[in-house]
Amino acid sequence: MDIAVPFLIVIATIMAMEWTAWASHKYIMHGWGWGWHRDHHEPHDNMFEKNDLYGIVGAVMSISMFALGSPIVAGTHAWEPATWIGLGILGYGIIYTLVHDGLVHQRYFKWVPKHGYAKRLVQAHKLHHATIGKEGGVSFGFVIARDPAKLKAELKRQRKAGIAVVRESAGA
Repeated sequence: MDIAVPFLIVIATIMAMEWTAWASHKYIMHGWGWGWHRDHHEPHDNMFEKNDLYGIVGAVMSISMFALGSPIVAGTHAWEPATWIGLGILGYGIIYTLVHDGLVHQRYFKWVPKHGYAKRLVQAHKLHHATIGKEGGVSFGFVIARDPAKLKAELKRQRKAGIAVVRESAGA
């Protein structure tokens, strides 16, 4: 397989994982999977959260793809693109860990961005955490962030419509 094809598969998978993460976050984590995600939205001093179990789900997806692509595991039925898909899922997991857990929630390092896209990501995710409970909300992606002014307007609309309960400190 030409080196360009695996590279493109990895990049496409990373991009697809942002959409997958957005949909999972909105419809699973804020839906029937709220039991694992709830503690992520509540103050605590624990090093780990039940929400971290979603990272294990991602790891299982990546490992499964590596297995499907491995002749050692899958034998003659190995599907080589699965290896590159597994690498893309792993890459997204690393990006998620650094950006969401590290930068946004400061679980691993302390740095508050003053400008640029990093600041926009932090602001967007803070607006995501502005709602109380699983209903309503904005900014379900982890790497792509909409304009914070538009997110505030959406929160305000949701609050007026009774869709979401917004924390007073959120300013929406």
